[in-house]
This record gives sequence, C-alpha cells and structure tokens, in this order.
Amino acid sequence: MNKFLIVGLGNIGAQYENTRHNIGFKIADELVHRLEAKFSSGRYADVAEAKYKGRKVVIIKPTTYMNLSGHAVNYWMQHENIAVENIFVLVDELALPFGKIRIGPKGSDGGHNGLKHIQEVLQTNQYARLRFGIGNEFAKGKQVNYVLSNWNDEELMTLNENIKRSADAAQTFIFGGLQACMNQYNK
Repeated sequence: MNKFLIVGLGNIGAQYENTRHNIGFKIADELVHRLEAKFSSGRYADVAEAKYKGRKVVIIKPTTYMNLSGHAVNYWMQHENIAVENIFVLVDELALPFGKIRIGPKGSDGGHNGLKHIQEVLQTNQYARLRFGIGNEFAKGKQVNYVLSNWNDEELMTLNENIKRSADAAQTFIFGGLQACMNQYNK
C-alpha cells in the first residue's frame, strides 16, 4: 500500500495556537477531521493515521518546536518506511500574500527555521511542500513578532476557506500526485 506523510508545521502551546506560524497545524487538523482520524501523542509529534482512497496517510504535528521539526519528520519517515517523494510539508510563507498557496517539489528554506531543520536532518530539499501565504505586513526587524501574532479580523473572515482549500490540495497530493496538485492549485 502506498504511504504518505503529511507534516503540519507549527509550535506547541496555547500561546501559539492561533498564530500565523501555526497554519501548518491548522491545515493538518482540517485534514485529520476530514479523514475521520484522531491525533494521539507519539514520538516527536502528535500523530494521526488514516486511509484515503486506498492509501495510508500518516499526519504529524511535530511537538519539538518549529526549529527542530526535522527530528519528527525523519523519525516518522523511517518508522513508517515512507519515501521522501511521498512527504508533503504544510508551512507558512511570508513571501506570499495572505491566503495564497504555492505548491512545489523542492526549494530553499526561505529563512524558515522549520524547513531549514528538515533539510539539515534529511540532507535534501527535494520534498514537496505547500506554502501558505501569511503576507509580510511588518516593520523592519519585527518579523518574529509578526509570524507569532494572531490573525487580524480581515484575515479571519477567509481563513477557514483557505485552510479548507489547503486540505483539498493535500488530498489531491495523496491521491493524484504532486503534478496534479500543482496544476490544480498553483493558479
């Protein structure tokens, strides 16, 4: 059976729950809800297992904090024997306007500490990712405050539909593959 690892990046703790940096967790939560699975505590991550159209899906939310996410990704890849081409990382992206998603097969870490650590641990940047635009409405030197701040009222009006669209993209990746996913969502 084909196996997939979906990785939602974020930070654990109530103070981070609704921050921009935790959008990966929110998308993972939506996917787990749709697939009628449940998260439980596992090594380095909260883990949910589900089946989707004949495929096994392991969804993780690393509990290591963002800058050590690679440990969780590597552990679950090895533990579940999942190939790097079947990994899909859900991550926030400053370089995209709010709500825009961009899917790609590889790329730099773009200064994102979660992606940076995943690349260090896996020794590759050749894994698929969904970058969710959080915008970049911050003053010079205020990037950390911005990514760790909550969504504003205007963003909250469309946040849920953007999360749902991102979960749709993850399901397309699982069933249709990366190319179909990019063709459909990188418009």
